Amino acid sequence: MEISFKNGDAVLTNVKCFNLPLTLDCGQAFRWEEQRDGSWSGVVKGVFLNISKNDDTVILKNTTKENYENIWKNYFDFDRDYEAICQRLKQDSLIAPTVDEYYGIRILNQDSWEALCSFVISQQNNIKRIKGIIDRLCRTYGDRVCDGCYSFPSAERLSRLSVEDFEALGTGYRAKYLERLAKDVAGGKIDLEKIKGLSLEEARKELLNIYGVGVKVANCALLFGFGFYDAFPVDVWMKRVMEYYPNGLPECFDGIGGIAQQYLFHWARNNL
Repeated sequence: MEISFKNGDAVLTNVKCFNLPLTLDCGQAFRWEEQRDGSWSGVVKGVFLNISKNDDTVILKNTTKENYENIWKNYFDFDRDYEAICQRLKQDSLIAPTVDEYYGIRILNQDSWEALCSFVISQQNNIKRIKGIIDRLCRTYGDRVCDGCYSFPSAERLSRLSVEDFEALGTGYRAKYLERLAKDVAGGKIDLEKIKGLSLEEARKELLNIYGVGVKVANCALLFGFGFYDAFPVDVWMKRVMEYYPNGLPECFDGIGGIAQQYLFHWARNNL
C-alpha cells in the first residue's frame, strides 16, 4: 500500500482486502452512513471523515497527514496484512467459501469508551434501532463537528445524566446500565486504558464485573474497542454457526478468532 496527500485528501493506492460496506455496515460500528455516491461518512474521535474506494484506491477526504497517522491508520487497521489473514483462515474448509464470498471485512479499532457504550446499547436490539439511539445520544450530548455530525459524548459529560435522561433517548432498560457505566468510568472506578494492557481473559473478567455487561457485550467491546483480535462474540447467529464446529474452533483461527467471527457472523445473517 502507498499513500500520498493530494489537494487536502489522503490517497491510498494498492489497498487490498478492504470492502467498505462489509466493514462499515456489518454490526461492529454504528455511526457510518452510506452516501448517494457510494462513499461513507462518519465521525471518529471527534473528527469527520468521508471515505470512498474505487478498485484498490481509497480516498480519505479532507484528511491531514497528522489525522491519518493519529486516527485513520489504526482505525482502519491499514498496517495489518488482511490478505495473509484470509489465506490462513481458508485453511478451514468451512469458512473458506465464506471468506471468498464476503472478502474484504476488516476490524475497526474503535474508541474503547464509545465501543463499550455502543454494545451496552446493543443488547436485545436491532442495528437500525441501535443506530437511532446512538445518533440521538450524540446529537443531544456530543459536540457539533459539522452539519448533522456530532462527536460521541465523553464519560464525564454523560456522568452528569440521570437514568431518566438516558431513558428519554429510547434506551429502555439499558438506561440504568449506561448511567452507572458513565459515572464509574468518569470517576475512575473503571480504567479503560488499564484493561487494554491485560491478557484477554483478565480483560474479559474486568468487563464482566461492570454492571449490565454480559459475555457477548464484553467480547464485542474487547474485539472492536480494546484491540483483542482473539475475542469471539457469540450471539444467536453465532450459536447456530458453532453447531458446524462441534469439536471447537480450528487452529487456524488462533489469535485472529475475531476476524473469523466477522466472516461467519455475516454469512449467518445472510444465509441462516
